[in-house]
Amino acid sequence: MILDNAPARSAELLAQKRVNAALVPVIEYQRIENVLLVPDVCVGAKETVRSVCLVTKGEDLQNVKSVALDVSSKTSVALTKIIFREFLQKEPDYQEVKPNLAEMLVAADCALLIGDPALTVDEKIYRKFDLAEVWKKFTGCGFIFAMWMANAEKSEVAKAIDFQAIRDEGLSHIDEIIANYAAEILLAPDDFRKYLSENISYTIDDSMRKGLSLYFELARKHQLIERLKPLRFLD
Repeated sequence: MILDNAPARSAELLAQKRVNAALVPVIEYQRIENVLLVPDVCVGAKETVRSVCLVTKGEDLQNVKSVALDVSSKTSVALTKIIFREFLQKEPDYQEVKPNLAEMLVAADCALLIGDPALTVDEKIYRKFDLAEVWKKFTGCGFIFAMWMANAEKSEVAKAIDFQAIRDEGLSHIDEIIANYAAEILLAPDDFRKYLSENISYTIDDSMRKGLSLYFELARKHQLIERLKPLRFLD
């Protein structure tokens, strides 16, 4: 739900200039021409995200030889490759597989899960590695998965939008969101509330901003992006 296909589709619309602003996976900032980042509003995690993870049948990540990727989040795919290349000093084989955990772990010995399937991994059967937690372990930084971005040519339109107010309005309706998704997500209401209000961070702190810059630097180092643009924010 929070980290599903919607931001990827929004990136397409922003790149095609069919919208003036959109919530977009952060890796797309380095790929879309002439966009600005909206400051202070994001979808990220300071410690543990829960909805983006690597899963094995019990193996440690250091022993992983192949990874089945859910490619619905290019940011998370790039983060996975950075973790293996930069921190674990290894390069497993990668393959794109539909996000079905059992099928993914037939095709490979590790699976990247994003969104609802990651939230409901049975940790009595599988070993789950939270990607925000792994990133924090190696860098000391929080991680930003998605941000609002604006077409720089239409920046005045975006400046008229109160993104912080939109964020706060959504947070004031968490119980309604939980009720709306109760039939789709197999989490107890209190656990779902904790995920939305504690695991996910919607405001950028210094650690997350530092993590964003480092993520982009490492993505360029490992040739996951063609160039490294400086961070430019909507005033």
